[in-house]
This record gives sequence, C-alpha cells and structure tokens, in this order.
Amino acid sequence: MERKYRHEIKYICTEQELKLIESRIGTMLKRDPHVGPSGIYTIRSVYFDDYDNTCFYESEDGVNSREKFRIRTYNGDTEHITLECKQKLNGKNHKDSCPLTKEQCRAILEGTLCWEQVRQTVAYKDERKVFHKFFSDYSTRFLRAKVIVSYERTPFVCETGNVRITFDRNISGSSQVGRFLDREIIKCPVMPPGQHILEVKYDELLPDYLYNAMQIGSLKQTAYSKYVICRQFCG
Repeated sequence: MERKYRHEIKYICTEQELKLIESRIGTMLKRDPHVGPSGIYTIRSVYFDDYDNTCFYESEDGVNSREKFRIRTYNGDTEHITLECKQKLNGKNHKDSCPLTKEQCRAILEGTLCWEQVRQTVAYKDERKVFHKFFSDYSTRFLRAKVIVSYERTPFVCETGNVRITFDRNISGSSQVGRFLDREIIKCPVMPPGQHILEVKYDELLPDYLYNAMQIGSLKQTAYSKYVICRQFCG
C-alpha cells in the first residue's frame, strides 16, 4: 500500500487567539470522540534519538526527509501505550504506530529491549514493521529515550479533507525519561506564559470555511517542533 502523507501546519498563538478561533470552529466541527466531557485530553510522549542526535539536528535544520520515534500515552493511561514513527517528506507527514505492553516500554526505557520481546507480541503486519524498524535503530544506531514532552490538547475533527484541528496548551518537557510511566514527574514549561500551539492537519483539502475561520490577522505559520524545544530546555 502506498504511504499516505498529510499536510501539517502549525501556529504559535496566544490564549485569546485560541479562544477566538475555538468560538468560530466550535459551531462547525465535532470534538474528537476520544475526549471526555471537558473536551480535552492530556498527552505524554517520550522521544528517541541516536548517539549523534540525528533527529534533533535534522528537525532543527528542517531537513526535507526525516523521521523520529516516540512512545505516547493519553490521559495517563499506561494500559494503552503506543510506539509511533513519524516521517516527514516534502513538508508533509506520515505516521505509523503499534501497541506496546508495559514490559516492552520499560525495557525500551531501561535499554534492555531484546529481540524476543519484539517478536512475541505484535500481531499485525504493519505493526510488526514499525516495531522491527525501531528495534533495528535501537540496536544499530543506539536509539535511546532523550526527553519527555507533555501538554493538554483540545481536538476538533472534520470528515471533509480528513481535517484535524488541535489546540495544544501548557507544553512542558522533562529529562526524567526513566519515569515516563510514573503518574507524576517533574516538568518544565518550555513556552512563554500564555503561548500555545495551533495545529492543522489534513489530507489534500482544507475547506475554505475552515481556512477563513482561522484568519484573525495575526497568525504566522511556524516550523515549531515540540521535541526540539523540549530538548533545548531540558537536555
């Protein structure tokens, strides 16, 4: 199957700008079905890099073709852990993923993951490819956990164009990568007070009515990377 890449546009916004945009699109779009009554869920990701910090420097330099691995949980739920490989090509993004057990996740964080743990539990072909690729880089490039990125996300979705608009608030980083599965960790805010990230993802089409709803005169597109900024602040 041909790999499908999506557009991804990011903006740095103030709280007032996010509230204005949310008031406009909130009447047009549905909330992501995975959110609770608050309309928000929390995301915690631990990002990986090799001995030479290749992912960090490629992201910082805007290299055209690059990829990075992360492990992610939602709302602190460590019963559902996901390994993701995010790839960028010509300004578009593609993401593959597979589930992890707690034992696999702990082994990865401790640097003790072995082939038997990879081979045993992943059932589906596409998921096997993700885990096998990670294990190859983990073994040959010494891919290891570098930083934790946490934030609160308010997500909206639109079937036309497979659009996803998210407001990411309270972005913080942590160097306590070995405590990724702990309920509480020490975190450091990485953006000035009152600044957040607006992300817009879509396949081939961003409907005009959504584009127009987000035009408030002050938005400027950015190449902001949560991974890079958290590495800069947290080591």
